[in-house]
Amino acid sequence: MRKIVVLFAMIMLVGCSGKAQEKKEEEKPTFPLQKTNAEWKKILTPEQYYILREKGTERPFKNKYYKFYGDGIYVCAADSTKLFTSEHKYDSGSGWPAFDTAIRKDIYIAKDNSYGLSRDEVLCATCGGHLGHVFPDGPTNTTGIRYCINSGALTFIPADQESVLDKK
Repeated sequence: MRKIVVLFAMIMLVGCSGKAQEKKEEEKPTFPLQKTNAEWKKILTPEQYYILREKGTERPFKNKYYKFYGDGIYVCAADSTKLFTSEHKYDSGSGWPAFDTAIRKDIYIAKDNSYGLSRDEVLCATCGGHLGHVFPDGPTNTTGIRYCINSGALTFIPADQESVLDKK
């Protein structure tokens, strides 16, 4: 019996050592659209560059799409990837545009531990641009999710012009 206990203890020690104890570094995703910072600066406004490439945040309540409710689709300001529809936009009271649903294949969720906070960052799945953050405090009558997105990361395409996106 003693040999079995010793053997079990040795197996446990070997099983708990090595790679299991190493801290895993989160893999950085690669996105289909790659550009240098200089290239991004040529095509984005300074505000868009700050938000999308430097992970900045615009001022709450003083941004283009916070109280905007046109019928259409919101696309990435850097590459026109479809991100959100007006059907899923709502007033969260946060000061930024909020959506309860995203076009899932076109966003990427990453961990953001900046400023001593643990949050889920929303990125464009095409260019990797920072869009905002997602929180579990959205409308309970729909998804319960709040995508809190910077207006500067978005371009609005009215419903009667959406066909232009399909030609790209």
